[in-house]
Amino acid sequence: MCSLADLDDRKPVAFEVGDEHTPVVLVRDGGTVHALHDLCTHAEVSLSEGEVTRKGVECWLHGSCFDLRTGRPSSPPATEPVDVFAVEIRGGDVHVDVTTTTN
Repeated sequence: MCSLADLDDRKPVAFEVGDEHTPVVLVRDGGTVHALHDLCTHAEVSLSEGEVTRKGVECWLHGSCFDLRTGRPSSPPATEPVDVFAVEIRGGDVHVDVTTTTN
């Protein structure tokens, strides 16, 4: 999908994954890479255009934050979680499985 070296720490990056072109936001947080569905469940805007805070990835439009590990909203107005996808690092490359959610 991409190289681990291509991801800046705590900066969200958008990708489309798989045959269905599933929108995914990747966030590198130290040694861990998180992959979430890239659409806010409140307003259906791209989370990758937001920023990463101590609460998670924050939607730029209304300020909903989503936990990087669980996808659960940690602040309103969103009430529904976003999908979190399985991530594997192989040989310095990031691979995301959009068929497997971890929440």
